[in-house]
Order: sequence, then C-alpha cells, then structure tokens
Amino acid sequence: MMRRASGITQRGIVAVAVLATVLTAAGCGTDDEPTGSRTTGSADTADAGGKDAPPKAPASALTWEFEHIADFSGDLTDVAVLAEDDIWAVGTENNGKANAHLLHYDGTQWKREPLPETLRTTDYPPVLEEVGEEVLWLRPQTYEVGAGVTPWARWDGTRWSAVPNPPPGNVGDFEAAGPDDIWALNGEQTAVHWDGARWNTTRLPYGTSDLAVVGPDDVWAVGSRSTGPGTELGYGERYSQPVSMHWDGTFWKSVKTPQARFEEPIPPEPSAGLGQVFALDSGEVRAYGNNSFNHGEVENEPADEFIRLRWDGSKWVEQEPAPGGCALRTPVDQDDEGLFLDGNWYLTDDGRCVKIKRHRLPLSTGARKGSNQSLWLKEIHRVPGTDEWLGAGHVQVNQSGDPFGAPVVVRLKRGG
Repeated sequence: MMRRASGITQRGIVAVAVLATVLTAAGCGTDDEPTGSRTTGSADTADAGGKDAPPKAPASALTWEFEHIADFSGDLTDVAVLAEDDIWAVGTENNGKANAHLLHYDGTQWKREPLPETLRTTDYPPVLEEVGEEVLWLRPQTYEVGAGVTPWARWDGTRWSAVPNPPPGNVGDFEAAGPDDIWALNGEQTAVHWDGARWNTTRLPYGTSDLAVVGPDDVWAVGSRSTGPGTELGYGERYSQPVSMHWDGTFWKSVKTPQARFEEPIPPEPSAGLGQVFALDSGEVRAYGNNSFNHGEVENEPADEFIRLRWDGSKWVEQEPAPGGCALRTPVDQDDEGLFLDGNWYLTDDGRCVKIKRHRLPLSTGARKGSNQSLWLKEIHRVPGTDEWLGAGHVQVNQSGDPFGAPVVVRLKRGG
C-alpha cells in the first residue's frame, strides 16, 4: 500500500499544534567535526534513549545519517522515493522569495531541476505524491476558485508531463493505495476517489481532517462534529466532539466514537477532535486527537487530554499506552519491526521505545561547534524493494549571530 507519512506533514486540527508545544526534537550530538559518512561526513551522536533496551538489540541502534545536505538555507518540505536512483525532493529557501526548489537524485548526483512547465506559478512548494511503483505526481498547494481544474505534473521515470485527469478542487490529504485506488479530501466534508477511469465525489457526514485507506472499499476518516450528543454546553456554546467515519464501498457512515469531556468546572471554549487516522499493515486502525480549550483565561487550568483510540473490529477502545518518550507520539510510517513516530522516535513491535539518534552537521556548513542543532523531518519513505528508509526536512541550527536551517535528506542506519 502506498502511504504518505501522515504525522509529519499537513495534519488537521488542534492535536498537531498542541503536540508541537509539548514535545521536543532530537537531542544534540557532539561537537566533533564529522568524518566518513556517505556524502557529507558523520559525527558522534547523542544518546539514543530507550535505556531499558538490551545492548546491541537490532532496533535499539537507529541513526539518521546525512545522505544529502542542500547548499542553501531553508527546508525540504517533501520527498518521494521511486528507486535508489530516482529520488525527488521539494524545498524552500529562506531568501525572501517565493521560489520552490525541486531536487533530483539520479543515482550519481543531486541536482536542482526546473519545475515542470505544466504547473502554474505558485507561492508555495508543490507536493509530491507517489501513486504507483514508478509513477509520481507533483501537485500545487494553491487553488483559485473559478479557475477550472488546477494542472498537475506526472513523472514516469523519464520525463514530466501533465496529469490527464487531476482531482478537482483544493486537495488536502491524499492517500494512494495504488494507481487505480486513490482517495483525497477536497473540502471539509468532501472526498474524491479515483478508480482508474474517473474521479467520483462523495460526501462525508462531518468535518474531516484525515483519511486512511485499509484496503479496497475499506477507508476510514476522522475529524470533529459540533452537533449531536455531548456538544451542547448551554448559552449557545458548543463543545465539539471526536468523530470517525467509514467507507464500505457505497456510503460514508458515521461510526460511534467515544466522547471527550473535562470535569467540572469545564474550562473556556473546550474542543475535542481527532486529527489523524493510521492503518497498520495488519489492518488494525488507530486514531489520534486531543481534548483542549482556550488557555490563559482561568486559574487552575486542567491539562490537555490526548486521545488514543484503536478499532477492535466492532468498536473504538483506548490504546495501550506506549512507554517512555513514545507515549504522546503519533505514527508516521511502519516497517517490519515497529512504528516510526513523529519527533524521531521508534516503537518496536515488542513494546520498546527507541530514540533515533542523529549526527551533527559538518562545520563546513557554517554550523559552529557550540551551536544547538535539532532535526525536523517532514517525510520519511521506504526505498521500494529494500529495507532502506530515507527522510527529508531540515536541521535547525541555533547559534549567535548566524542561525540557519540546513535542508537535508537522511538515511536510516541500523545497528553499529
């Protein structure tokens, strides 16, 4: 199944914003000048965490190593991996201009490529969508009402061309189970499905923030609702509640979802919802969200509550809490041994929480020995047909007088 890396990129409601305020990125490495990595050198790394993991356990030694460091200050916002010799990345440069960078690795070198002519000029970097083993779509993030269908570009391994039938509207979450089974959100309560011949529009019962494709005619959506049980507070105020929906091949149907509610006295402007739904390779479905409120208006505020649900085949139940630093992290992808979580954490199938280590930038990038560095990844993807994983984002370098972001592609190293 083709999946986007959901927890890192553009997820819906307040859960992501709240998590960002309470969770931190990877710790700093050492101050030594890197030597001897694939393309840029490597440094000693910080403690991997997971202190209860046995020594030399395969999953306890995970490190993001630099595969490529771009030669500008900014960020890589997306990456797509069609093969070891066909990797694409999109980025932005911190130069005050709206000029997206498109980078390509052909097995020999990384080069900046011009954006496909079929795309219109945009102030935002386009998004890469893997829709098959050898097919990549590049879509804009902007949509002009009344301008007709926004053009998309298609890479077939050799050249870019126009996507014959791009989905209509302003596309949000995009999930491709294959070239003939694609789902996308293009409105708060509207989803479209590509069956290989046409885009079919479907209406969702409630506002939706995320989709997950489990299999043919088996799709889940999550979000929030402002009507129905648990939403009335009196005096015309509403307490939005988590909601989930399921597509069975014919209709979207609302699924009973546990309510969330603070104890009395209820804090001001409370709001609960689900921001992410994730389908495991086993077919199990999990949902993530939070119960929050407008902070700063009363004393003795309660803590925000994090929602973690699992579909057991007939109803939503609470997930078993993950240990240590994995407790409040959400999944972004899965391999054969466990789950990759946001913030560079990994939860093994046998329940161990592992911090993925990382290297410091080489001094040649302008990062000083005393700088504070943190790795922020926007996307991770498996290299097709291998156990290799690549990620893209940036290393934030905080140092007096010259802070900057270094756009990076990283490769996961196991063991050693």
